[in-house]
Amino acid sequence: MRIAKSALIDPARNEVYGVAAIALSFFVFAYSSRLGQVSILAYYAVWFPLVLIDYRRVLGNSFRYLWIFSFALFCFLSVFWSAAPPVSMRASVQYLTHIICALIAMRTMTVATLSRGAVAGCGLVLLYSLLFGTYLYDSLDGTYSFVGAFSSKNQLGLYASLGVFFSYATVLIFRARGLWFIASGLIGLLSVYSLAASQSATSVITTLGAVALCVGMQVIMFFTPQNRRVFFAASLIVMAVIGVGALQFGAMDVILSVFGKDATLTGRTYLWQQGIAAARDNPYFGIGYQAYWVPGFSEAERLWQDFYIASRSGFHFHNTYIEAMVETGLAGTLLLTLILLTTVVSHLRRLLTVDRNPGSLLLFGIASLLLVRSFVEIDIMHPYHIGSFLLYFAVGKLTIAQSRLSRPYFDQYVSSLNSARTG
Repeated sequence: MRIAKSALIDPARNEVYGVAAIALSFFVFAYSSRLGQVSILAYYAVWFPLVLIDYRRVLGNSFRYLWIFSFALFCFLSVFWSAAPPVSMRASVQYLTHIICALIAMRTMTVATLSRGAVAGCGLVLLYSLLFGTYLYDSLDGTYSFVGAFSSKNQLGLYASLGVFFSYATVLIFRARGLWFIASGLIGLLSVYSLAASQSATSVITTLGAVALCVGMQVIMFFTPQNRRVFFAASLIVMAVIGVGALQFGAMDVILSVFGKDATLTGRTYLWQQGIAAARDNPYFGIGYQAYWVPGFSEAERLWQDFYIASRSGFHFHNTYIEAMVETGLAGTLLLTLILLTTVVSHLRRLLTVDRNPGSLLLFGIASLLLVRSFVEIDIMHPYHIGSFLLYFAVGKLTIAQSRLSRPYFDQYVSSLNSARTG
């Protein structure tokens, strides 16, 4: 049986290809440092050839995406003042093409396909880590942690976190049944186990927060759009009061003690101080995209030595805004922050104004997860990272107009009515 090439770019007919492409992308993002350049080529190979089928349909109107590329283009411009021009040039080209792949995926895949592909991808990543993973000694807190096939427990925790979230979304947001229901349940359990094994406080807390947020929004979705805003505003006020009260009664100390953390967050406060000091040297435009953590540079070498990073790679300030300030200055930080906040606020607005919108519910949850993690990680500003792929997928969906009633739910409603009549 021959399959028309146009089916590969039709969101209504390309679920099998989409799930496979997204699962492969997740695996590449997780292990490209282990698998090498061949894996990156495989990532490009599943997205760029779609342009050859129908470039107008796959790429869309480029002018509508200029603001989405703003931070990536600024990273490219930073080559002209970078302390390490070859490093900035290579990284900015990689980041730009990475964003293009995310936007191709956004235009050719539904959010439901993304969710199922993410479940499959997280399952592959975590299974590989459980089969070939190791424990590493953390010299800062004096503990052994399971890091899987990664070099950091936080990366294992991120994929476990996404596995939990997308398993929840596939079953409870998109109402998967049959094999996908079973697969989501099994991979969800695998993700929970991996999350516990990683002992990543950041991942555990943000996962619980993202799932709770989406469950709360699902409850609010039972109300009419007019009443949702009132209930959402009231919920924000209640949560703020509870949060302030919890902090007054020492909730932060309890959380730190549960996860075995101290007041310095395992050295992160010191890293933040060093990053802020470095940002003051080039406050407006930064030192250049990815031009700080370069072997041979004195400050990078000193911090690698302080934190016992023998590989002299894969290290950062554990804060997106500090990292962005150091590399791209105030200008780049504002651009990246604008993209992230626009994604969160705009999908929230769709949830509060559109009758049924499961896609925006999932993307709002993911964007909120990335927003919270941005204060302790740098998921969204590097190429070949799952965080940046999901961010630009989510922000790209904002360029597609939404009706007052989400079509997938409307179609399901009509279909159920027709089935009831014929039955």
